[in-house]
Amino acid sequence: MLGLKLPTDPRWVNIVEKNIEEILTDHAFCEQKATSTAISLIVSFPEYTELVQEMTGLVTEEMSHFKMVHDIIIERGYTLGRDRKDDYVVQLMKFFPKGGSRTTQLVHRLLYAALIEARSCERFRLLSEELEDKKLAKFYKKLMISEANHYTMFLGFARKYGDRKEVDQKWNDLLDYEAQIMKDLGKKETVHG
Repeated sequence: MLGLKLPTDPRWVNIVEKNIEEILTDHAFCEQKATSTAISLIVSFPEYTELVQEMTGLVTEEMSHFKMVHDIIIERGYTLGRDRKDDYVVQLMKFFPKGGSRTTQLVHRLLYAALIEARSCERFRLLSEELEDKKLAKFYKKLMISEANHYTMFLGFARKYGDRKEVDQKWNDLLDYEAQIMKDLGKKETVHG
């Protein structure tokens, strides 16, 4: 369903289980960054009324996810650590050239967002199925569904605002590129790393 070309190695869950505090901190900041992305799309493209409406709801949802993760951090006696650079996103953002028309910029940002949400969904599915901590597994199953909805929303907007054939080609090329990135990741207790 997600179209990802390279699935996460299930052994990644073993890495996560050795440092739950680290994955929770990274996850919290992923939710914060998703909130920032939605706000940035509103600020950068206010003329796209339907997009602004959806992003407004997404801001609320992503911040509620941040709070849910933060509550788990507190409940487990941890403290939210500092934000870290997301190597996955840094590498991903190199794919599309800078510049182009406003519509092209919008489509590229939507495709990046769709792919990040798709990979998060895939990772959350793996956590929901493989974590020994059943309470945390249940939490990730709930979030997995939400991430899938976000992925389809961003991809749908990219297809709506750009030329469908061109967008689908860019999406496929981006998926191929992401698969290459993923060959070197999956070795850290981070959502995308």
